[in-house]
Amino acid sequence: MAKNTSIDQARFREVLGHFATGVTIVTAMEDEGPVGFTCQAFSALSLDPPMVVLAPAKSSTSWPKIAQAGSFCVNILESKQEALCRSFAVSGVDKFAGVGWTPASSGAPLLTGSLAWVDCEVELIHDAGDHELVLGRVHDLGVGEGTPLVYYRSGFGHFAI
Repeated sequence: MAKNTSIDQARFREVLGHFATGVTIVTAMEDEGPVGFTCQAFSALSLDPPMVVLAPAKSSTSWPKIAQAGSFCVNILESKQEALCRSFAVSGVDKFAGVGWTPASSGAPLLTGSLAWVDCEVELIHDAGDHELVLGRVHDLGVGEGTPLVYYRSGFGHFAI
């Protein structure tokens, strides 16, 4: 039996803000050049076949370009990349100005200094409220060095080993 579940958005953010996450920048290469956005909603999904899931906001101006490209690279951010994270969260600017990168096997930008990266092909896009749920089939991946950038209660931090 369905219940009336009118949830206050501010309360929803407050409560779910208590779940610490890593932070990523999702990138792709389109005809006009590299494109990317900061993405907190990312996770491993399947080992066989290897798949990941991410959830870009429908309001994103970068995501439609990445979806059109058909492949993307998830750059898992290192603790010293907070400024990079913040710059890729802004719309309407050249996010790649002064940013070092090399092409991943898909051609998507692999950002210099990333803690790890996962290169994917878009497998499925599903409507999910004010976001889309994207399944990516992993074709290549790798690791760098450092510790992860962590997002918790609207702030950034790092993981101490």
